[in-house]
Amino acid sequence: MKNIKKAIGLSLFALSFGTMYGCAFENKKETLITQVSITPPHKHVSNTVKIALLLDTSNSMDGLIDQAKSQLWDIVNKFAYVKARCGNDPNPDYIRPNLEIALYQYGNDQLSSNEGYIQQVLGFSGDLDEISEKLFSLKTNGGEEYCGTVIQTSLNQLDWGKNPDHLKMIFIAGNEPFTQGKINYKDAVTNAKEKNIIVNTIFCGNYEQGVSTEWKNGAVLTGGDYIAIDHNKHVVHIDTPYDAKIVQLNSKLNTTYVSYGTLGKAKLEKQYLQDSNAMEVEEAVAVKRAVSKSSRLYNNPTWDLVDASDDKDFDVKKIDKEQLPEVLKNKTDKEIETYIEAKKNERKKIQSEIIELNKQRDSFIAKNQKENATGDLESAMLNAIKKQAEKKNYKWDE
Repeated sequence: MKNIKKAIGLSLFALSFGTMYGCAFENKKETLITQVSITPPHKHVSNTVKIALLLDTSNSMDGLIDQAKSQLWDIVNKFAYVKARCGNDPNPDYIRPNLEIALYQYGNDQLSSNEGYIQQVLGFSGDLDEISEKLFSLKTNGGEEYCGTVIQTSLNQLDWGKNPDHLKMIFIAGNEPFTQGKINYKDAVTNAKEKNIIVNTIFCGNYEQGVSTEWKNGAVLTGGDYIAIDHNKHVVHIDTPYDAKIVQLNSKLNTTYVSYGTLGKAKLEKQYLQDSNAMEVEEAVAVKRAVSKSSRLYNNPTWDLVDASDDKDFDVKKIDKEQLPEVLKNKTDKEIETYIEAKKNERKKIQSEIIELNKQRDSFIAKNQKENATGDLESAMLNAIKKQAEKKNYKWDE
């Protein structure tokens, strides 16, 4: 398929700390987020959704890329409200699963022919800023599209884990015959099924053409969904009276992040850059990203002291003061703790304001949006995810 590079963006569902054992005891860091208001403090459980996006970055897919850029945060925001049940307990504690995204590009002749014109752009990650960055970095160019090869490569290279409670999915998008390449797609999808991985195929073009070029069969063999979309469809965003205020609050939200460690400064700069990328697409996209940053899925304990302080084992005394921002370098441990707590309270207040404004925004859009105005890519992915997630006892809040 000739461009899907950005299509991946939509994949962007976004963030998490992956674990190998969903519905199992976790280490303290990994359970901090999932146990808040979800499970009793003594019950450390987690679950993980793993999604690999295999995107054709050959020519001809600019429309799909545009859809992906604009719909990435829609998917993340919907996913923020998913919850999962562990095992078959008739009266279960539902938990909020982590989300990990991996990204591959294929079919680009700037990639190595020895590797089958395939590249792993990102291994499984729950870092939403990193996922966004990789999405915006993709460039299209003509090439050979080998679907079976890229599927098999993702199976070999990624750590899918062995926990049967985890939802593991591949979304592959393109518009060339599914049969190309040295590796037979039937062998690749059979290997995926043996690993409890569902393959979903997105054909960019006519439904029947996708059927005749084996895209549908590639999905059916693993119990996945086959979807044909109009990748050139232009999604019209509705401006609302709440957009400007949400964008303004997002700027205030950024001031509550307190970077630390060797990567802190670079990660903070990346946060600003991805805000800018979203705004360059359209203000509505920047608004959606701001909403994502106010959800449970946007969590950065590896570089932000506010998120890191949620760990009950967090200890200011263990922080290298030389790797703190200038405003904290000469402060006492008590002063640093007070500063972090103030930023945490400020962040919660801003996030609550954004969430409340977004509810009004959603209501406004629902009243003014025309039928079938949503993006094809977003709808296709969300429908497949919801359907397959139900089989793993996942559900969405009303």
